[in-house]
Amino acid sequence: MPPVATNRQPVPTSEDLVALLRGVVDPELGSDIVDLGMVRRAIADPAGAVVVTIALTTSGCPLRAQIQRDIRARIGSVPGVTDVRIEWTEMTQAEKSSAMAKARWNISQRDEQTSLGPSTRVVMIASGKGGVGKSSVTVNLAAAMAARGLTVGVLDADVAGFSVPRMVGLEGRLGGYEQDGHKVMVPLERTMGDGVIRVVSMGFLVEDEETALMWRGLMLNRGVQHFLQDVAWGDDLDYLLIDMPPGTGDVQMGVAKLLPRAEVVIVTTPAVAAQKVATRAVSMARKSYLRVAGVIENMSAFTCEHGTSYPLFGAGGGEALAADAGIPLLGQVPLEPSVSAGGDAGQPVALGSGPAADAFRAIAGTIVEEAVPPPELAGCSARMLEAAVAALDAADATDGAKSLTASATAPAAGTAPFSTQ
Repeated sequence: MPPVATNRQPVPTSEDLVALLRGVVDPELGSDIVDLGMVRRAIADPAGAVVVTIALTTSGCPLRAQIQRDIRARIGSVPGVTDVRIEWTEMTQAEKSSAMAKARWNISQRDEQTSLGPSTRVVMIASGKGGVGKSSVTVNLAAAMAARGLTVGVLDADVAGFSVPRMVGLEGRLGGYEQDGHKVMVPLERTMGDGVIRVVSMGFLVEDEETALMWRGLMLNRGVQHFLQDVAWGDDLDYLLIDMPPGTGDVQMGVAKLLPRAEVVIVTTPAVAAQKVATRAVSMARKSYLRVAGVIENMSAFTCEHGTSYPLFGAGGGEALAADAGIPLLGQVPLEPSVSAGGDAGQPVALGSGPAADAFRAIAGTIVEEAVPPPELAGCSARMLEAAVAALDAADATDGAKSLTASATAPAAGTAPFSTQ
């Protein structure tokens, strides 16, 4: 016989309580507390007094008050509940790791909540540390892709350390308009070859290039979120390259949440130290269930005018990282003064000539054709529709031919059909 409350309302069972607690979401991890394994116990006594035991990832969780309010609101509003008491405990290290992995998995399965079109391929250009030329690689890959006739977006997610505007040769302010009471920003554009580059950067919003943007992690994350959700990138955007800030901090985790289907390309230098740090970026991507598409080794050996090669920053870092992580080495960009000169002048070297330009174009080709190819719309529903129409046309033609043959051999009106009887 189920317990009953003194108000004669039926008391919820433990199963009922757990189902209700699925509506309580950990604000930091973004998944419900039941799915994360935080609910240890949920029981009600015959009088309707409920006891819920919650295991936090850390006892000093700053969001504990929010979780407490949500639990009381959901459980306390149920008929038959007369009191709600919450007991707190802490997860073990193994339980915490499992909860974090579960949260990252759940995030990876969500639909993207951005203004990007469904066919846009997103590539996060990331690095474990600064100073490896990640922004230069991003801009030159975008230029090389645009030169192939593609429409490429560049999001300068290194909000506090923006450098893309100068490198891509664009200046001015972001435009905008209102749509259904919502403000939308418009990227700045530049034609390159047969394609177009669309750029959004904090550099188009601050007063000047020397302005120091002193934002904390959550503000930086929110800024990037606006660039992904409140920008009219256009449904015709083939690729969005995101110049990520170095490291594995708030912005990286925020972008991973917003873009669970993004691909990651890691930039490193030949130095062993840089390669070891870049391994952390690979680890972060995989913990967020993002696919790592490959490695680019920047600042490879310098070749002088006499043809002698000098490995100024060491050798083998890119190959070692690719081998250790089990991912392809997309290419190696030689150290050339023309790369930095092109960035300073706003003329990406990928649009010119020379070994570095050839390397960037080759890497862009590998990304587009192999590592992160655009969605083959003509290869799925469109091609299936085309094949279906062709099959129907063929069937119609066959049926038509049969009809013509039948008409030619049919007896004239008023005559008996041919018979062997």
